[in-house]
Amino acid sequence: MPANILLVEDEPAIQELISLNITQAGHSLLKAFSAEQAQNLLKNVTPDLILMDWMLPGTSGYDLVRKLKSEGGTRNIPIIMLTAKDSEHDKVRSLEAGVDDYVTKPFSPRELNARIKAILRRKAPDIADDPIEIAGLLLDPAIHRVTANNNTIKGRVLNFV
Repeated sequence: MPANILLVEDEPAIQELISLNITQAGHSLLKAFSAEQAQNLLKNVTPDLILMDWMLPGTSGYDLVRKLKSEGGTRNIPIIMLTAKDSEHDKVRSLEAGVDDYVTKPFSPRELNARIKAILRRKAPDIADDPIEIAGLLLDPAIHRVTANNNTIKGRVLNFV
């Protein structure tokens, strides 16, 4: 399932490697070199997932995670922390701050892709509750209703044995 991913990484070489990996996997990518750039991007777009480096210039990725997880508009965006910090203390702090996964550098691109897929699979039920509209036909899975040109379509329930 293609996703919109925000990568927050200040090292150009690492950012390029991850960018290539993410786009080859079929995802769209937004890039930020700092927490401040990421916050500006998040004013206009809500990504499906954020890949966050801990050690950024200015505000740290850890502090940005805490801020994002405390705000309504960004609270539910899954975050994978990508960092060279590999102590148990740092991992626990990050997970308690709200990251969904923690990957230490150096890492395998295949492993990162697998972790991204796993998080997107868990997020998929949230996506499936959004109404879908095509040419006047509206399917609302949250309330189990189909309407065509604002008229509810009534049908019978089929029981399969």
